[in-house]
Amino acid sequence: MIVKDSYPFVALFFTGILISMVFHITILVVIFLILLLFVLFFFRDPEREIPSGDNVVSPADGKVIKVKDIEKGPYKKYVAIFMTVFNVHINRSPIKGKIVDYKYFEGKFKPAFDETASIENEHNFITVEGEKIRIMFSQIAGIIARRIVFYKKVGDSLKKGERIGLIKFGSRVDIYLPENVEILVKEGDWVKGGSSIIGEILEE
Repeated sequence: MIVKDSYPFVALFFTGILISMVFHITILVVIFLILLLFVLFFFRDPEREIPSGDNVVSPADGKVIKVKDIEKGPYKKYVAIFMTVFNVHINRSPIKGKIVDYKYFEGKFKPAFDETASIENEHNFITVEGEKIRIMFSQIAGIIARRIVFYKKVGDSLKKGERIGLIKFGSRVDIYLPENVEILVKEGDWVKGGSSIIGEILEE
């Protein structure tokens, strides 16, 4: 299964293959075929088994590059996940809840692993209110990624692990959590969106 955002690229490269075959331009057939296979690989959208229980799942596939305590309003813990061009790029809701706020910010396109990328790069903030916690997470564009795609709107109800969008061609997702979430991942861990548990919700 691939996401619909890939359809224009698939159509373009498939057309290129056909035209190149008609004119017997073998090198172009090979180039367009490679590009087509890359797009199909990049925009893949595998099904995921969503874990049950009071937990927070990863909003993205990738490598955990930062775990730290913070002071950002009600949020006391922070996890940053870096996605390479080889990761699945569908982003998912970390918890079941309702979108209560959404903000989008234009910005730069620094490397997504840069410490300042979460503030200076193009990004958004999505706030989800669940039964026990409120969390915020952010889709951040990078040096290659130039388009953030967000499928939802304020007021939408989300299931845990539900698809909410993607970032095209590699980037980063940050998540901000309250005090009563015990972080279960560490820097260097690899996680999968919707299926990897990054934290347990504790009873207050």
